[in-house]
Amino acid sequence: MKRTLLAAALLASTVATSAFASAEKYTLDASHSQIVFSYNHLGYSTTWGMFSGFEGDIAFDQENPAASSVTVSMPVKSMLTGWEGRFNHFMSKDFFDAADDELVSFSSTAIEVTGENTAKITGDLTLNGVTKPVVLDAKLNQAGDHPMAKKPWAGFDATTTLVRSEFNLGQFAPFVSDEVQVMISVEAQKAE
Repeated sequence: MKRTLLAAALLASTVATSAFASAEKYTLDASHSQIVFSYNHLGYSTTWGMFSGFEGDIAFDQENPAASSVTVSMPVKSMLTGWEGRFNHFMSKDFFDAADDELVSFSSTAIEVTGENTAKITGDLTLNGVTKPVVLDAKLNQAGDHPMAKKPWAGFDATTTLVRSEFNLGQFAPFVSDEVQVMISVEAQKAE
């Protein structure tokens, strides 16, 4: 189903231009939207981190999903690492050295429908002051009326792999893996 597509776009923030006149706006459910990342630490373990609680919008054209769009941004310092020492190290000059208002952002530039429930979402990721193109492999999990909210709702997952050195975050590579696996899961409700 075409309506599966952008919804698959998951990450989102604001999109409203005349080019998307038939797109419907969906707002992310901050309580059920997460970005989880993982990397290999010295070959001994997989270390995990997360961004959660962010808000955003998806502009989704059900008749022409490729004309849909998604953007999202979140403060770097909203990162959750599970250990204060690791968070402090990530915020140090070794990695982000992030200001309080520094954001991670993604803005889609193209959407390719690849199946009934899947799409490739290409967009610009800005991380650590560097902007690079990224492709998300996205999947619509479910769309329909939410059983409690009684309004249209959609849920999506997506994955990608980032090379952290491309964003000037390559400290300690290759001992700490340069590749970072990213998993995204979001729910969004149709805006009023």
